[in-house]
Amino acid sequence: MGTVGLASVDVVTTLDEETLDDAAPLLEFPPEPEDLRVGLRDALLAGGDWREGFSDDICIGVWLWSRWQPVLEPGGCSREDFVEIVVANRRELWLWLLGDRRWEQYVTGLAGRVIRRLPALPVS
Repeated sequence: MGTVGLASVDVVTTLDEETLDDAAPLLEFPPEPEDLRVGLRDALLAGGDWREGFSDDICIGVWLWSRWQPVLEPGGCSREDFVEIVVANRRELWLWLLGDRRWEQYVTGLAGRVIRRLPALPVS
């Protein structure tokens, strides 16, 4: 009988400067916002509209934008662009809210999606 549960990470690799793409922005990995998760999940389960929830203080998009804006805005991503990406990724958000995705899975997936949608930077 196999084990059931989440896989664990046994090895963490440190990336050196040669490994990192100079043009790719680095986004902070924020700690999981437990209170925000509960508030948003409760609001949505009570019938809240997905779009309305993305413009107020219980929104994960607003919360993440406050942390990632200094990197994303200079890269050509507006708040509206960012919210659209969060909304388009709502299935993964829902899975995190219900506990079917870990925070690490949700936020790293969202970060990758955001970075891929940044305008291409000119090659120097």
